Amino acid sequence: QVQLVESGGGLVQPGGSLRLSCVASGSIFSINLMGWYRQAPGKQRELIAHISWRGITTYADSVKGRFTISRDNAKNTVYLQMNSLKPEDTAVYYCRIVTSSEHWGQGTQVTVSS
Repeated sequence: QVQLVESGGGLVQPGGSLRLSCVASGSIFSINLMGWYRQAPGKQRELIAHISWRGITTYADSVKGRFTISRDNAKNTVYLQMNSLKPEDTAVYYCRIVTSSEHWGQGTQVTVSS
């Protein structure tokens, strides 16, 4: 069984920064892909960014230049550094990893508001 624990969400003013973390534990041999998704009220869940085992990254156009994804393979951890946050970034952020199957975290709320 694989568990994902996310942290780092909260309330921040527009223009501020947050750093999300997601730690994977349990029966993990290797993690091929790690990523972050978000879901705002009334909207579909969308991909924000993902990073391969070798560190190749992909970003949604809406966050390019503002968000940075990284991973620590030794710690089975993926990070999302979010800068220049906007009110439209408000959502529940979910971590997803792909091993031999996919696994999701429980989500962490990010609210950008003055």
